[in-house]
Amino acid sequence: MTMTTAKEALLEVLRETRVLLEQPDNDFNGSSWNGMAAALAEVDGFIAAIEAEHPFDRLKLTILFAPTGNIQEVSASSGWGDEFCRLAERFDQAFEAYEKLRKQG
Repeated sequence: MTMTTAKEALLEVLRETRVLLEQPDNDFNGSSWNGMAAALAEVDGFIAAIEAEHPFDRLKLTILFAPTGNIQEVSASSGWGDEFCRLAERFDQAFEAYEKLRKQG
């Protein structure tokens, strides 16, 4: 896998996450986000940083996809928990590949 491929895989997961988070019937009460706008702004910030190859808080990004993280909380209360599990698995793989290649420089 090349760095470009790893970056695109990670961005694809984040874009799919964004689509799920912008569903009109989502319940954000179990998350620390104050509604959809805050969730989308955070995800958009990660997308923009990765696209531009700017530094970003890697720990904060991984926590979003962790069990009991904000995305999981929204998914569980909004009826797309199974989709989140598949997405989180893909995120883990994409992020691991991205980080490995980034560190190799």
